[in-house]
Amino acid sequence: MYYMTSTQSYARRIQCPYPGCKHWLKSVSGLKVHQNSAHGHSFTRSAQLSCTQRASVEEIQDEGDTPRRTNTDAALQESKSGLIHDYHDLLTGRICDENGNFLDPSTPPPPYTAQSSNDWTPYHNRLEFECAEFMYTKNQMSAGDIDKILHLWGVTLAVHNNNSPFADHRDLYKTIDATPLGDVAWQSFSLQYNGNKPAGQCPLWMEQSHEVWFRDPHTVVKNMLANPDFKHSIDYMLYRESEEKGEQHHYKDFMSGDWAWQQVDQIVQDLETHGAAFVPIIVSSDKTAVSVATGQNDYYPLYLSIGNVHNNIWCSHRNALALIGFLAIPKTEKKNADDARYHKFKKQLFHSSLSKIFATLKPGMTTPEVTCCGDGHHRRILYGLGPYIADYEEQVVLAFLHTIFIHRCLAFPSTLDDGGVSRSREHTDVLVDLVDFGVLWDEYGIIGELVPFTNDFPCADNHELLAPNILHQLIKGTFKDHLVEWVWRGFFHWTGDDSKALMKVYIPAIEGHVPDDMVRAFRSLLEFCYIARANVVTDETLAQLRDALRHFHILVVSALTFPYPCQHSLTRYKLLIQMFGTLNGLCSSITESKHIKAVKEPWWRSNRYNALLQMLLTNQRLDKIAASRVDFAARGMLKGSCAFSYFNSFFENRFAIGSDNGDSEVQQNNMDEENNPFAIESDDFDDVEDQGIVDDVDVIADVQSARTFHELKVPSLPTLIRLFLYDQIHTDDHHSSVDVPLCDCPSYMGAIKVFNSAAVTFIAPSDPSGITGMHHEHLCAVPSWRNGPGCFDCAFVNTDDRQDEILSMDWFYQITEERDEATGMYMVAPSFDEDSSPNLSIIHIDSIVRGAHLLPIFGTQFVPRGLRFHHSLDVF
Repeated sequence: MYYMTSTQSYARRIQCPYPGCKHWLKSVSGLKVHQNSAHGHSFTRSAQLSCTQRASVEEIQDEGDTPRRTNTDAALQESKSGLIHDYHDLLTGRICDENGNFLDPSTPPPPYTAQSSNDWTPYHNRLEFECAEFMYTKNQMSAGDIDKILHLWGVTLAVHNNNSPFADHRDLYKTIDATPLGDVAWQSFSLQYNGNKPAGQCPLWMEQSHEVWFRDPHTVVKNMLANPDFKHSIDYMLYRESEEKGEQHHYKDFMSGDWAWQQVDQIVQDLETHGAAFVPIIVSSDKTAVSVATGQNDYYPLYLSIGNVHNNIWCSHRNALALIGFLAIPKTEKKNADDARYHKFKKQLFHSSLSKIFATLKPGMTTPEVTCCGDGHHRRILYGLGPYIADYEEQVVLAFLHTIFIHRCLAFPSTLDDGGVSRSREHTDVLVDLVDFGVLWDEYGIIGELVPFTNDFPCADNHELLAPNILHQLIKGTFKDHLVEWVWRGFFHWTGDDSKALMKVYIPAIEGHVPDDMVRAFRSLLEFCYIARANVVTDETLAQLRDALRHFHILVVSALTFPYPCQHSLTRYKLLIQMFGTLNGLCSSITESKHIKAVKEPWWRSNRYNALLQMLLTNQRLDKIAASRVDFAARGMLKGSCAFSYFNSFFENRFAIGSDNGDSEVQQNNMDEENNPFAIESDDFDDVEDQGIVDDVDVIADVQSARTFHELKVPSLPTLIRLFLYDQIHTDDHHSSVDVPLCDCPSYMGAIKVFNSAAVTFIAPSDPSGITGMHHEHLCAVPSWRNGPGCFDCAFVNTDDRQDEILSMDWFYQITEERDEATGMYMVAPSFDEDSSPNLSIIHIDSIVRGAHLLPIFGTQFVPRGLRFHHSLDVF
């Protein structure tokens, strides 16, 4: 059976004792090398480093006016891994007052708000807020269903002379609309063709007025910066992360990439910008269809984020990605669909719309503006247009190119393997000025008559800002459309999730049935894909990325040449990771997931008549509810369960009315928590989900037993328990239970509960995960799953843990120490004792790290007819 694995390591830290030195070292030898090199002679900083300052990742205060790093929690955690950061000297994100005057770095932030912890405006209490959130956001009830459940609720309360939280759906909507937070109004403008028109009847697209709806991106960005939910996961300073000797550069979040440094080096030429914080604006757009059967209902949503937030915020699908507009989709008669003027108009309409929408950000790109941030401090902010996330067709529109040309380099379509120099705004401008438009189109693929929206903004290059696209270039493009079609043309109507699922099982499925070079080609591409999706990429892994791509090209070209832009784009991934940091934060799968919440679900909630206006209102209300939750949580108003807080407030009011039996405060304090039927710390309604994202947890892995237990029939269980107990009692001995007779092992005669499942929480920052990168799933070992065959999951186990709860475990062993040469996967087989019985043992529950996906080694055999999935590991 095959499986794949990865490892993590941590190092001890030693601080340099030299006065004023902030370096931390992994070892004593490293400390000596550092002292000899850094403090054994006079040091002159080279011109190359004139814009950086070196500091450890711990929260420190440098000499002079340089501010401390703001993300304290992240810094303290990273300090354990022996990393240092080089910060920019001039754009330092210094804190200031409301007038822009810089403050001492140690100045505490002002209070978050003057509102009391009992002010639920516009709601009366927590029950009203959570009721509104449940009905409108989580359950997405229709107006009729809201009226029905509120009516039934009101009937039960009428006998107590009380009312339901809201009278009807209108009362609910009115309350949500009154929320003062997250209110960014929708605006619209119209654009129309103003070029030369033909005599006689004009095409429809020339006569139509194309309406664009948008929200002010300037206000949206300010709301993001002020969001206290991001205060521990945001970078106000540029940094370069590396190991203490500087041998391994680490690329992670966006602000660790080289592109931000290049932008800032241009910005700081203006002395008025010094001390400000740079905020890159990341943009994404993608057409999506909400219904085909009832008419082709297409929408063109536009999203915005900022490069300062960490990738885990993006991957957790928090409010760091905001819907800011719906672009126009011009349409025309079929006879004019191939008109070159029509295609040019669509491209220019797209760029003109973006230029208009982002115009409010332009003043802040050259002059710093004072903005309140999530940590409560004010900072001087400078904006800049950052990467644009789009699929290949849209990247062609952004670059104003013919579809067969490459948007990032000048490689000719017929000779992509030869490569080419990078395209740039300066080079394109020179060509447009000097070369005939016909030659531009034929030789360079450039549409010379059109003007990109980036020309209206400083330091913006429409070629440079095209972000890599793992979903469309790697997963759907190279893997699905190229390699899978190469092997077998039997898959239709794929989604991105379908492709990701197939990637996990495809190599073992084809191994033994296609030439080994085909298998190795898939292996090389998958290694490239998993490295590109990693949460942290180092110089070493970049070399592995390059080698995997080189092997892939050698293997593929030996069988078949693919002159496709998607595959050619992979040659730029190493450079793009160095520019933008790791790519899991710039993946279009994140924006496509946003389609569901921002476009498709609001459309289904509409009555389909003028649906867009209803969708705009729905999104505005969703943002208001989300902003209210962040605000209430920041004020500590959402601690514990709603039922517990409501019960306590009831008794507070009861005792406040007055009692002749003594001090009400004493009576309340004497209340035993056991008398409160809702005395739980939090609601447990989310526990019914088998999989999902997890917030507010930051560990490598955690496992908890399920709530139900059943009988287990293992004859050797008493013996296994005795062996387990001996090992735990004699942890300091140099021998284990296998070295002693069973009679020397302690006995256990108490009761045993057997649980058939466990909830596993582990770190998976590149997958759908919580704000700390945590993911949640269930591992099962049940004799019957949903009245069907048994389900016995496999797991990776850390054998060094020493915890309390225990599990019974069947072991697998590695057939060979090395990975299989063709598939690149480890091969394992079940472990048996000398009497051919399964090798069982007892382990700690907390030694489980996460589930493992075992795949059969099919070899050259075909799957027998009638074989069911639950027998596959037994047969092969």
